[in-house]
Amino acid sequence: MKKSFLKRILSSGFFKETSDSVVGVDIGSSSIKVVQLRQEGGTAVLETYGEIALGPYANIEIGRATSLSVTKKAEALVDVIREAEITAPSAAFSIPFAASLVMLIDLPKVSDRELTKMVPLEARKYIPVPIGEVMLDWFVIPQNDQDQRTKEDSDEPKKSNPLGKRSVLLAIIHKEVLHEHTSIIEKANLVNDFFEIEIFSAIRATLGQNLKPSMLIDIGAATTKIYIVEYGIVRTSHLVNRGSQDVTIGISKALNMSMLHAEELKRKQGLDPQPEGPDVEKVALLTLDYTFSEANRVLLNYQKKYGKNVGEVTLSGGGALMKGIKKLAERHLQTSVKLGNPFSIVETPAFLEQALKEAGPSFVVAIGLALRKLGEQN
Repeated sequence: MKKSFLKRILSSGFFKETSDSVVGVDIGSSSIKVVQLRQEGGTAVLETYGEIALGPYANIEIGRATSLSVTKKAEALVDVIREAEITAPSAAFSIPFAASLVMLIDLPKVSDRELTKMVPLEARKYIPVPIGEVMLDWFVIPQNDQDQRTKEDSDEPKKSNPLGKRSVLLAIIHKEVLHEHTSIIEKANLVNDFFEIEIFSAIRATLGQNLKPSMLIDIGAATTKIYIVEYGIVRTSHLVNRGSQDVTIGISKALNMSMLHAEELKRKQGLDPQPEGPDVEKVALLTLDYTFSEANRVLLNYQKKYGKNVGEVTLSGGGALMKGIKKLAERHLQTSVKLGNPFSIVETPAFLEQALKEAGPSFVVAIGLALRKLGEQN
């Protein structure tokens, strides 16, 4: 459990609301992350943050992905809120990318009224369940962005959107997922401000409105999410069913040690070569080489399809905390790679700068949620 000591001790009340404070909550498969920010003179200021592992609530090791009941998740959420001294009574919550569907579709240029009827009909082509079981949302990409992409993709720069199409970003979430999250929030005695699919929060906290194609690789406990983003829009996404826990499991089996010992060894040693002791790097690469090979395949397919190079890759998620992973990613992807550091875009105490930088990849989604909520207050 990571805990910040930034928050003042309050005289009374578990949820005594502070002025302009906002909270982002990222409920992952292996941990819950919370961040509380406030606006001060146009600047986002970090008030407190915290992370709690979910493994102990399922009687399994820290770092393992869990499948907890609503009650257990609510219990963990209450614990991390208390320990991190979160004071705002409402929060924004993430929705896992694996529980959603995000895609770009091209539709004819029609009125907004006609588009409202057309989008659900088009969405039926991609949804394997009845349309009544999901929630739909969409966003029409501004015409100037579409024109710019057309100019860069075309051999005829002056020819703008010749087919008369409108690009629409479609987001689909199963109602059952929303119901589960709502139940967790209610049991934790919180108020939900909004839900957001985690990729959009991550983009806000790491890539912003970067115009050049960028890749974001989110290494979670059970899965790794790979996105290519251009003009702030998700152009390509891919899910790899391997994550940081697979590295731990591999170390445990190969070196005949407990999962707890393997997790500790992974966090302490990572991919740094050791002159003596167990060869953790060799075992870890069995999982990570495959993951980054998949990322490289996504990158090359994008470049071939659109004729554009991906300028930079950002690593996020708990798996990105592993020592030496940045160099491994650069070797596979042959491009610049950085670790996500969402705390760099908010004001934080100088004495915590290094600690927050090291923890940054884990808090990308939580920071992104809080930043959106701050923006909506203005």
